[in-house]
Amino acid sequence: MTMLSRPKTNSFKASRPIADRFPWSTLVVATLAFWLSGSFVLDFVIMPCLYWTGMMVEPGFATAGYSIFGVFNHLEVMCAAIALTGLLVLRITQSANFGGRRGVFLGMVVLAIALIDTYTLAPTMSALGLNLNAFGTTEVPALMNQMHVEYWALELVKLFSIAVLIRFCLTSADQKG
Repeated sequence: MTMLSRPKTNSFKASRPIADRFPWSTLVVATLAFWLSGSFVLDFVIMPCLYWTGMMVEPGFATAGYSIFGVFNHLEVMCAAIALTGLLVLRITQSANFGGRRGVFLGMVVLAIALIDTYTLAPTMSALGLNLNAFGTTEVPALMNQMHVEYWALELVKLFSIAVLIRFCLTSADQKG
């Protein structure tokens, strides 16, 4: 009994690594655009509406605000991690620039800002806003105003950095294709 020998064929073609086949630039741009639009909606639509309707002086606003910002800040950390991962992969695998070291640096900056917002500013501001005296008046502590200034400074740096990163990716995509 003889066995016919068949040539071994590999059904998996590993001619190109997955990093080359995956559309990293599209993922980075989509993630950054989603993050930028969400930040604009939260900062320039939702928060002003809450302020103008007087909800920020309500006793339960600190808890509600922490819930809103807690979810959004964790989403920001995820977006920053995805964007930084994509920028690192693009830096290694693509011949196009994608911002080079500046792009990776800005990716680290927006990740750091998201981490600061999530684990420092939001919990501290929420704790300052809690009204532990049920019979007293609600007054905004002076430290809260300073923290609002810090938040807005970080937010402006974050928005600018995200816009620059999107520009880097779109410019590099135009040069590549």
